[in-house]
Amino acid sequence: MAARNRMPPWHEKILLANGREVLVRPIRPEDAVPLRAAFVLLEPDEVRQRFLHPMKELGVEQAERLTHPDPRREFALVAAEPLPPGEALVGAVARIAIDDNGRDAEFAILVSHYVNGMGLGRHLMRRLVRWAKGRKVLRIYGEVLESNLPMQALAASLGFQRESSGDPGMIRMVLDLPPPKPKLPPPLPGMGAAAR
Repeated sequence: MAARNRMPPWHEKILLANGREVLVRPIRPEDAVPLRAAFVLLEPDEVRQRFLHPMKELGVEQAERLTHPDPRREFALVAAEPLPPGEALVGAVARIAIDDNGRDAEFAILVSHYVNGMGLGRHLMRRLVRWAKGRKVLRIYGEVLESNLPMQALAASLGFQRESSGDPGMIRMVLDLPPPKPKLPPPLPGMGAAAR
């Protein structure tokens, strides 16, 4: 019985402070249409903070790109209504992509003002960090507007440090992850615990 009720990997239901339940899960191709529909509900400042420039709509190609992450180097989560993908309104998107060097990964998070200020951004960021650790990433970074103080504060509260960015008006938030511990070789045959 318990096995039947178990959630798939990276799926979890969260009760927000306003009493609304959302499902945090990996992004799906079916989310492209709801993402485009929800985009027009965003405030201009929300769009600018995430995409770093004004946009009136999320294009079809952009939505397709967002909803088809490369599983070898990208991971994206959504916080959506607990409905089937394609029907659920998406309130937040979090994404991380590993750089070509295999050691660094860039994050981006967008939380709609409808569910902002309820701890969802922190929850999503922790999930991105967990995924990156599992992929043996050593450094996570994100380009954040200088004016985006909430994102800077959120990242700093999770251990991210501020670095100067090459772009004016931008701050780079960086989290160094501990290197993975080397695996110990298996004990030699015939050696007991006392001998080790």
